[in-house]
Amino acid sequence: MWKRSLILNLLLSSLWNASGASLAADSPHPSQPARLGPRSHVAFSHALPPLDGTRLQVTTVEVTYPPGGSSAPHSHPCPVVGYVIEGAVRMQVKGGAESIYKTGDSFYEAPNGIHLVSENASREKPATFLAYFICDHSVPLSVAVPKRKVEGDSQP
Repeated sequence: MWKRSLILNLLLSSLWNASGASLAADSPHPSQPARLGPRSHVAFSHALPPLDGTRLQVTTVEVTYPPGGSSAPHSHPCPVVGYVIEGAVRMQVKGGAESIYKTGDSFYEAPNGIHLVSENASREKPATFLAYFICDHSVPLSVAVPKRKVEGDSQP
């Protein structure tokens, strides 16, 4: 037991010394602040609906709309988190307001929402975003929506 503690202490000590040495090396002069490595911040946070934690799977899809491009109305059976990596996209889920998301913006789409608008907000430049699907069952990630559901008719 004491050997494991000694090894752990030596490892932690060497990591501490190595990080201190790298911090000192990053600071060219004592009057300049040391670089501490990458900066991070929470870019997006949203609660997820109840999911079966034993079957969770995440799938990332890169979507690129050409200038003026769009998708037909559709829905996603799983929650989706989007992140715009280039350009701007216009989105509207039935019952919600239309929004434009620009480079660096994130958004959330609840499962089974009907996407009335999903398009490039520009007619001159392409738009690309990543869609992270968080699923707990195997299903197609995107499903076409019949016209009657888009218009609000719930009859078959």
